[in-house]
Amino acid sequence: MEIRKMIPSDWPEVASIYAEGIATGYATFETEVPTYEHWDKNHLTTCRLVAVHDQKIVGWAALSPVSGRCVYGGVAEVSVYVGSKSRGLGVGKLLLQHLILESEAAGYWTLQSGIFPDNKGSIILHEKLGFRKIGHRERVAQLYGVWKDNVLFERRSNKVGV
Repeated sequence: MEIRKMIPSDWPEVASIYAEGIATGYATFETEVPTYEHWDKNHLTTCRLVAVHDQKIVGWAALSPVSGRCVYGGVAEVSVYVGSKSRGLGVGKLLLQHLILESEAAGYWTLQSGIFPDNKGSIILHEKLGFRKIGHRERVAQLYGVWKDNVLFERRSNKVGV
């Protein structure tokens, strides 16, 4: 498996994997895949990765800014999505490991994730890679009219911002 930088022409495959994540009901509060232009505007231009196996994109990872304020310039929110046929094969772990390295090279000292409590695989993955639970937001937002909780995780770099 190869991890490489995401390029705009990857969007159709990335969007398809994103749609699969949306369909699970426990990966995101989004209910529709955005256009590439919208997605591009809301994610950092650095730290965009895809996992490729047999010349097919099987997962992706990217960072979003947590704030427009300059003091939070080294803090980003993680997105990691794995195609339904590739889940449980280590794709997410490989993507997140590479995302951590890329984020540190780009000067990020804190990565954070908000994960639905029922997304056990994502919680376990984040904990294995050094994220720690820092909070639990109850009924933070609705998904299809149902209030959902979110568990907050954070990973502080031991190389950047120390």
